[in-house]
Formats: sequence, C-alpha cells, structure tokens
Amino acid sequence: MSWSGRLLVRRLPAILIVGGVVFDMGTPASYTAAPFFSAAPLVAAPLFSLRGTALTALAALLGEIWVVTYRSAGQNYSESVTEIVTVLVVALLALGINRVVRTADARLASVRDVSEAAQRAVLPMPPERLAGLALAARYVGARADARIGGDLYAVQDTPHGVRLIVGDVRGKGLEAVETAVIVIGAFREAAEQESTLGAVAGRLERALQREGGRRNGVERTEGFTTAVLAEIPADGQSVLRVLNRGHPSPLLLTPDGGLRELAPAAPALPLGLGEMASRPDRPDETFFPAGALLLFFTDGVTEARDLLGRFYNPSSKLRGCRFPGPDVLLDTVVEDVARHTGGAPADDMALLAVQRPMGA
Repeated sequence: MSWSGRLLVRRLPAILIVGGVVFDMGTPASYTAAPFFSAAPLVAAPLFSLRGTALTALAALLGEIWVVTYRSAGQNYSESVTEIVTVLVVALLALGINRVVRTADARLASVRDVSEAAQRAVLPMPPERLAGLALAARYVGARADARIGGDLYAVQDTPHGVRLIVGDVRGKGLEAVETAVIVIGAFREAAEQESTLGAVAGRLERALQREGGRRNGVERTEGFTTAVLAEIPADGQSVLRVLNRGHPSPLLLTPDGGLRELAPAAPALPLGLGEMASRPDRPDETFFPAGALLLFFTDGVTEARDLLGRFYNPSSKLRGCRFPGPDVLLDTVVEDVARHTGGAPADDMALLAVQRPMGA
C-alpha cells in the first residue's frame, strides 16, 4: 500500500465519526448514524495502540450521545438508549480485538526476530572488501510468515580467485536451513580445494545427495537447490566465470549504464538433480570490466508481484542506471521491490553485489 493509502486508512476512524455527525444532522430523525460511530472503533482496533483505540471509542460514544441529544425531540427515549448501548458494546468489543491483535503482533515479532537472528547466523555478512573487490549482501525476509527460508550466499577468497555462490533451497523451515548450511559448508571446502567451478559444483552435488539419502518422503527424491557459482580469477584478468544450476541469471552492470543478463549458454538442472543430467558442468566466461557491478539474487526478487500480478523485472528497472557501489545498488533494488509489491515481498530475498574497482 502506498504512503497516501496508509495515511487515508489511519484517518478512516475520524472520517467515520465526522461522517456520522454530518449524516445525522442532514437526515430526518428516523435515520440513525449509529453504524458510523460503531464502525470507527472497529476500524481503529487493528490499526492503533490500545490508547488510540480507547480514544477513538470514547470519541465515537460521545459523538453518538451528542447526536442523540441533538435530535432527542424527534425520537423516543428507548431508541436513543438502544443506539448508545449499541455503540458502547461495539466500542468495548473493539478494545478486546485490539488487545488480541497487539498480543499476536508481539508474538509474531518475537518469532520473526529469532528467525532473522538464526538466518544471519547461517549467512554472516561478507567483508566490504575482499581481494580488491567491493562486496555487499542483503537478506530480506518475507513478512507473510516468520519461517526461516533456504536462501543462501557465500563469498570466499581462494588460491583460484574470489569464488562465490548464491542459491535457494527448495522449501522452508528447519530442513531448508539445514540444507543451506550443508551447501555453504561444502562450498567453502570445495572452493579452496577444487581447481574448477565444475568440480566445486560436483562436490556440492555429492553433498546434497548424501543429505537426501538421510531424509524421508518428498525431500528424499525431490529436494534440490538452485544455485549460481562464480569465479573472479586472482591473476588480475578482467574475466568472470559463471556456472548456473537452474538459478535466476545474474546481471552485469557496466559503468556507462549498460546491463547484460548473464544467461547460461546451456540450461542445467539444480543441484541435487545432477544424476539426471547428461552433460558435465561447464562455466560460461565473460568480460568483467573495471568499475562494473555484478548483481546476484534469488527468485524472491524476480517473483515479486504487484497488485495486478505483474512480476518484478530487475533488468528493465536497472538498465541505464549508474551506481557508485554495491551497497547503493542493493539498497535501490530492495526499495524498488518494496514499491513494486506495495510492502514486503511474498518470498525471502537474498542479494549479493560485487564490484571490480576502477583501474583494476
């Protein structure tokens, strides 16, 4: 919801009370404004604090008493008392609703805080600079629920250059987090030891297959992790190698505002389904110029929808834009997705940005 829309909603209780007074003064005595005054505290209950709801309820009750007194000559006593009692009962009900809503919100906020703390323990922030590269990462949890997601990222300086992974484990909850931990752990070990990205992917594949063998049901046969692995060699060459296993393609943003989607030359299955593939992993190689930015993200970005059901398209949003660094780029994307959806995304988002400095 836009800022103006939220402001209108928060003013709605006052509008209802004023509307009730105007309605009663402008209509015959046989009409009643009680529905306006009854609705005001009910609208306030989920929006305001207990104090705000109580003040709204009091204003609605005083408004009803005033209009009943104003037109007392045209209405019998029993009808007036009935209307006042109706508004009073609804006002008390609104206070009860507010109490329930605030308690539920507090519990959800507590669970969400624990979830985010656990998520950050699994995904520590990378250093701002690593091997001459500027780095930034963001994790944005969906507010629709407080379950921990399986989005992941990791960056490591290795003898073969800076290697990184961004991925998304199928499903949510503790099993997804367990799988994410396994993927990150296997990546950190393989990134140091293996000479190629294909070999790193092979180690991750075997780690997931071992994990799948210990599980039951759907997770045993249908568990998988989409992932994109990248390597920036340590020899100073402006080269980037990318190996994509069923994950949204990263974007390369050049200093002049250009943008290129680094789609794989040949699609590949996600990690965990490698035994169904018929070809070995071969990374794609591309030019990574000085000053350019790499943007990696999970499908929480590309599957974010607006009120009309349209997906967010980072390529069209970022094309022609220039960013001084990875932090600004990620802040821009996160804010733009929030504007697109009118609030928090429906799914978790993990984003990672890397910039090769000018002159490198």
